[in-house]
Amino acid sequence: MVLTLINQAEMLLSPLSLSLLGFIISTTLLLLRSKHSTSSPSLNLPPCPPKLPLIGNLHQLGTLVHRSLRDLAQKHGPLMLLRLGQANVLVVSSAEMAKEIMKNQDLVFADRPPTTPAKALLYECRDVGFAPYGEYWRQVRKLCVLDLLSIKRVQSYKFIREVEVSRLVEKISRSAPTRTRINLSEMLSSLSNNVVARCTFGSIYESEDGKNRFGELAKRVMRLMGEFSVGDFFPSLGWMDIFTGLKGRLESASKELDVFFDRIINEHLMMKSNGDDQQFLIDRLILAQKDRTLDVKLQKDDLKAIMMDMFIGGTDTTATTTEWAMAELIKNPKQMNKVQEEVRRVVGNKMKVEEEDIQHMDYLKCIVKETLRLHAPVPTLVPREAVRSATINGYHIPAKTRVFVNAWAIQRDSKVWDKAEEFVPERFLSTNIDFKGHDFEFIPFGSGRRSCPGIAFGLSVVEFVLANLLYWFDWELPDGEIKEGLDMTEVFGLTVNKKFPLLLVPTLHSV
Repeated sequence: MVLTLINQAEMLLSPLSLSLLGFIISTTLLLLRSKHSTSSPSLNLPPCPPKLPLIGNLHQLGTLVHRSLRDLAQKHGPLMLLRLGQANVLVVSSAEMAKEIMKNQDLVFADRPPTTPAKALLYECRDVGFAPYGEYWRQVRKLCVLDLLSIKRVQSYKFIREVEVSRLVEKISRSAPTRTRINLSEMLSSLSNNVVARCTFGSIYESEDGKNRFGELAKRVMRLMGEFSVGDFFPSLGWMDIFTGLKGRLESASKELDVFFDRIINEHLMMKSNGDDQQFLIDRLILAQKDRTLDVKLQKDDLKAIMMDMFIGGTDTTATTTEWAMAELIKNPKQMNKVQEEVRRVVGNKMKVEEEDIQHMDYLKCIVKETLRLHAPVPTLVPREAVRSATINGYHIPAKTRVFVNAWAIQRDSKVWDKAEEFVPERFLSTNIDFKGHDFEFIPFGSGRRSCPGIAFGLSVVEFVLANLLYWFDWELPDGEIKEGLDMTEVFGLTVNKKFPLLLVPTLHSV
C-alpha cells in the first residue's frame, strides 16, 4: 500500500510549509493569470466547498485528512469536487459511489496520478502501485497475483513467519517475569520489516548495529514519499522542489536504493549460477525476466521497483493493523477475554500456535475485520485518475481528475453500520461481508483493477502474530493507566498509525 497525493496535503500545515505556500502564492500572482476553474461553468460538476484563489481547498484539510474530508462530505455530499492547488480531486464518501468508481466505471478510473517522490523512488513508477494503466501494468499485476503474491507462494513462506514470530514471543517472554513494559509498536514494526525482507531477499541484511538495514532504508523512503512536493500541487512551480531540498533528498535515497538492490540482485544471480535454486521473491522476479508468457520484458529497474512495492505495501500496513487490534482489545476487555478463550481452546496444550489453527478461530478473524473497518491502513486508499471524462450520478467528471475514495468514512457510515464508531467484532459473525472488494461498504484494500494484490500476504502475518500474542500472554497497561485513558490519537502518513506507541505489560500465560 503506497503514497496518495492527499498524504502530502497534510504537510502544508507545518509553519515551514505555510511560509513556502505564501511564497508560492505571491510568485504565482506575478507569473500566472489566476484560473479558478479548468472547466466550463455550463458543465454540471459535483458540489465543491468554497475555495480560495490558487490554493483552492488546501486550507480546509486538517492534520487528519480523512477526517477533514468526511466532515466536508457531510456538508456537500458523497461526491465532492475539490481543488487542491492546480489539481481537480473528486472525493468519494459512500459505498454506492465507491461501487460506481471501482466497479461500474472501473476502467475509466483505472489510471494513477504519479507523484514526484513516486517517480524518483519507484523508478519512474515501474512498480505495481503507481504504474500507469496499460499493458506493462497488466502484465506486472498478473505476475504478482498468479506468482509473487499467490496463496501458494504465501504459504511457502510459512517457515519465515514461524521463525520471526517465535523470536518475537521469546523477546517478550524475557520481559514478562519482571512485568517490564514493552514498546509493542516498535516490536511489531521490526517483525514486519524482518518478515518482508526475508520473503523478498532471503535475508534481513543486518547493519553493524543489528538493525534491518533495508528496513531502515525503507522507513526513510516512506518518510520521503510523504513529503510535500511543490510540483505535485503546482506543476508550473515544480522547480521549487530543488530549493526546498526535496529533489536532493530524493536523489540521495534513490542512489542508495540502487546500490543496495544491485548488490542483492548480483548475489542472487551468482547463487543461481552455482546451482542454488532458492525461491524468494527476488528469485521469482529474476526468473520472470525469462518468462515467455509475459508480454513485456522486465528490466532490472522494473525488478527494483516491484521489490520496493513489497516493502511500502507490506511492512507498515501489517504492523499498524496489528497495533490497532491490540489497542482496541486493551480498551475492550470483554472482547479480549472472548478472543483469548477461543485462541487457547483451539491451540490447546500444544507447544506452539500453528497457522492451520487460525482457520478455526472465527472470532479472531472478526477482530481483524473490525480493526480494518475502524482503522483502514490507507484511509483514503491510493488515488485513481480518470483516463477520460465521465458522468457519475448525473455529474460531469473531467478527464485527469484525481479520485480519492475515503474508505475510512465509508466504513464508519452510520447509515450502513450499526454503532459505527464502536469496536463490535460480533457484527461480522452473522454476515458474509468480506474485504476482498465485493462489498463496497467495507473496502480496506480497495476494489477492482487497482485493489491491493497483497491481501493474502498481509493477513497471513497479522492473524498469525495476533494469535501468538493472545495465546502466550495476558496484557495490561502500565501501572497507573486505565483502559479508558488509552490514547487512540491518530497520526497521518503513508498509513494512519497511533500517534503514541503502544506500551504494554505482558504476563506469560500458563499453558
